[in-house]
Amino acid sequence: MYIFLKIFFSFSLLRTALAATAEEWRGRSIYHLLARIITDRFALPEGADPTQCNPGDQTFCGGTWNTIRENLDYVQNAGFTAIWISPVSQNYEGPRTPYGDPYHGYWISDATKLNSRFGTADDLKALSTELHKRGMFLMVDVVVNNVMGLTTDLNDLSSYMFKQKSQYHPYCPIQWGNRTSEQDCWLGDLKVPLLDVNTEDPTVVSAYQDWIKNLVSEYNIDGLRIDAAKHVQTDFWPSFCSAAGVFCIGEVFGDNIDEVASFQGPDALDSTLNYPMYSALTEAFAIPGQLNTSAITDTMEIYKTKFKDPGLLGNFLENQDLPRWANMSSDPQSMYNAMVFNFMSDGIPIVYYGQEQGFNGSADPWNREPLWTSGYNNDTTAYKMIATLNKLRNFMINSTTDTDTDWLHSRAEVLTTSAHGLAIMKGDVISVLTNIGSPPQNLSTAVYTPYPNSLRMTDVLSCTQFVVGSNGTLSVGYSKGGQAKVIVPSDLLDNSDLCGHVDEVEQQSQGQLASTAFFELRRPSATASYVFLFGITFLGLLCTAVGV
Repeated sequence: MYIFLKIFFSFSLLRTALAATAEEWRGRSIYHLLARIITDRFALPEGADPTQCNPGDQTFCGGTWNTIRENLDYVQNAGFTAIWISPVSQNYEGPRTPYGDPYHGYWISDATKLNSRFGTADDLKALSTELHKRGMFLMVDVVVNNVMGLTTDLNDLSSYMFKQKSQYHPYCPIQWGNRTSEQDCWLGDLKVPLLDVNTEDPTVVSAYQDWIKNLVSEYNIDGLRIDAAKHVQTDFWPSFCSAAGVFCIGEVFGDNIDEVASFQGPDALDSTLNYPMYSALTEAFAIPGQLNTSAITDTMEIYKTKFKDPGLLGNFLENQDLPRWANMSSDPQSMYNAMVFNFMSDGIPIVYYGQEQGFNGSADPWNREPLWTSGYNNDTTAYKMIATLNKLRNFMINSTTDTDTDWLHSRAEVLTTSAHGLAIMKGDVISVLTNIGSPPQNLSTAVYTPYPNSLRMTDVLSCTQFVVGSNGTLSVGYSKGGQAKVIVPSDLLDNSDLCGHVDEVEQQSQGQLASTAFFELRRPSATASYVFLFGITFLGLLCTAVGV
C-alpha cells in the first residue's frame, strides 16, 4: 500500500509541475477565442453553406473544435501563442428559448459531459495536441456559478450535474451592488433563469474540484477563463484553481477597481479581465467621445497599489458582452492606438476574434458574427499591426529574459501626457499614442525619454527612423494623421526580423522547429506524460529497492 501511495503522490506532483503556470501565461498573447460564439462562429466544416449564419437568429451556425484546429494557421501567423475557446461542457438541450439556442456554450446543464454540438472527446484532444505541437497554449472557458433552466422550479434536476435542491440557492432576483445578492441570487431572468449553484456546499466544492482536475488532465488544458467569477464567493477559487493546477483568469464585470482587484491574489484568482482599463481606453480614445487621456494615467497610478500583479491582467478592447470597437468609434485609428496600449503596457493582450477584421456589430447578438465572411483576410491593417506587435512583444520577452532590463516584468510608466495623447515606456519600448483620429493635424508630442542625445530609434509600425534630441527628447508629429508609434532603440532590434533587422543566427523556420520541439518535450500529451512519469517513478522505486 505504501508503494502505491508513493507512486500516486509522485504522479500528482509531477503532473502539476507540467501545468502552465501564471508566470508562463504572463508572456502569452491570447487570440480571444472565448465567449458565446467562438467554437460555433470561428470556422465551418468543408461543404457547409457560408451564407447561412445570421447573428440575429441566435442559433447554431456549425463551427466545431475540428474546424478551429483546421484553421490555426490564421491565428498563429498573426503571432499569437495561445487560444481561448468557449465552454466545452454539455449545454441545455430542449425547445428553443426566447433568447434562441445555446450556440454560445454558456448554458451548462452537466459540466462533466462534453458538448456534442462541438465535437467528440477525440476532437477536443486533437485540437489540444495540435496547439501543443505548434508551441501554443489552450485556454478553456468554464462556468461554475450557474446552470441553465427554463423554470425557477427545483423539483426536476435530473439533467444537471448537481441533482439535490440543497446544492442550489433558492430563487431570488439580483440586487446589483449588493455583494451577497450578486453571489447567491440568480443570473438570467424569468424567461431563461440561470440556476445559482450553492458553491458553499461541501459536496459541490468537492465535485467541482474532481471535475476540473479531470478535465484539465484529460484534455491537456493550459489555462481557464472563469465566467461570472464575481458571482461566486472569493474563497471558493483558490482550492478550485489548485485542483485544476493551471492559470485561472476570471471575469469580474465592471469598472470598480476595488471590486475587480479583490479577485486577484493568493486568496482568490491568478488574474482577472481588465475591465477598468477597458473603460479608461474607451474614455480616452473612442471618437466621438470624451477623449480624456487622464483616465488611462489615473487608472495606471491606482493599479500600483490596488492589484497584486497588473502584469497578469487580461487586456482587451472587445468581447461577446460589449459592442465592437468599430460600433462605438467612427475612426479606425482610435482602435489602433488603444490596441497598441494593450500590447505594449502591463498585462496579457487579448484579441476577440473579428477585431482584426474590423467587425462592427453592436451588443449581443450582433457582436457574434461568423468569422468566415471575412475570408480570413491577413492583409487588413489591424491584422498586420497585430502581427507586428506580437512579433515585437515576443522578441522583447525572449531577448531580455536574462538581462537587468527584463521587458516582461518591467512596469509600464507614463512619460508624457497631453490633451491629445500620451507616451508610455515599458522596458526599452516607448509607445506614443494619440486620440486625434485619422485626419492630419498640425500637432506634435514632445516625449521626454531617458535616452542620450543622438541615439537612433525605430518606429516598428512604420519603420520610420527617429533621433533623440537634446535632454532626451523625441518629437512625434501628426502631419500624416494620428498613427500610433512604437519606438525602440535601433540596435536592440538586431535579429528581430523587424524593419530590416533580419535574424542572422537562424532562419525563422528553424527557430519555429526548435521552439516546437522544445515545447513538445516540456508539454507532452496527457497520455505521454503519464507513461513517462510512470517510467521515472518505477525506476526510482527500483533503485530504492536495490539500495542504489
